[in-house]
Amino acid sequence: MNSPAPPGPSIMGVDVYWIATLLTLVASLAVIMAIYAAVTVRDPMAKRVKALNERREQLKAGISASTAKKRAKLVRNTETTDRMRQFLLSLQVLQDDQIKVAQQKLAQAGIRRKELAVVVIFSRLIGPVLLGGGAAFWIYGMGGLADWTTFKRFGAFAGLTIFGYKAADIYLGNLIQKRTDAIRKGLPDALDLLVICAEAGLTVDSAFNRVAKELGRGFPELGDEFALTAIELGFLTERRMAFENLAYRVDLDSVKGVVTTMIQTEKYGTPLASALRVLSAEFRNERMMRAEEKAARLPAIMTVPLILFILPTLFIVILGPAACSIGDAFSKR
Repeated sequence: MNSPAPPGPSIMGVDVYWIATLLTLVASLAVIMAIYAAVTVRDPMAKRVKALNERREQLKAGISASTAKKRAKLVRNTETTDRMRQFLLSLQVLQDDQIKVAQQKLAQAGIRRKELAVVVIFSRLIGPVLLGGGAAFWIYGMGGLADWTTFKRFGAFAGLTIFGYKAADIYLGNLIQKRTDAIRKGLPDALDLLVICAEAGLTVDSAFNRVAKELGRGFPELGDEFALTAIELGFLTERRMAFENLAYRVDLDSVKGVVTTMIQTEKYGTPLASALRVLSAEFRNERMMRAEEKAARLPAIMTVPLILFILPTLFIVILGPAACSIGDAFSKR
């Protein structure tokens, strides 16, 4: 009879060949997913162009919030938001200041539907009831977290209740932060293109439209805002309002500076190209300083991953074959 094949090398009782096969499979899946993601890249401006066209039709129809009465309008003609609004009004918890703040956050997050402000306010009311009530039923009614102390159980209940109240704000805050960072990265390049367009003799409307097309793929968020500003410049009764709407939609001091420069240029007739060139240089220097600051913090940030992940892997790669050889030598004795 043939003797059984000797066992292969192992690390901590696990077959090395099995580990290598598993890692190869994971690497192959990662490569396939990367290729699929690269092949199926979608145009990020497709949905934004559709939203801008809808905005253009609204401006043509006179739905733009150009008066205080129209700005105070809460929702359009959706049944769900109407029910939420009526419910909040019956409880007398719907205030104009809250609606304006929620609408501005939605605009800064890139969400154009102002009626969703009612949904945000409604989530602050219903979120604590759902999460807090569910946590209370599970912890105190069904005996969940029985091994925790009374204080910890109450802390879990209070934490879920507070999270239910702040969930919508946290979500919008994350969207605003990501969108603001993306706009900040592309703003110096956009100003350089505006300077070129202004020196070429294009009007402000055409310059914004041209910059939006050029930056649409690289910086879709900034291209979206510039395209919407170009549309509003062509349809609003006051051009100043279009620039103010841009500052309203973007939570960034740099954009507010650009808006102030554009308004002063429109009002006093000062040269636009020279002013934008100075702003572009300032923003570019600011971006370089932020990059240098991140680079200076990188060694300290990489210390923990280096100790936890890279060094143990390095030890396994270096000492693993030696450990396998020693284990095989002892097993043969």
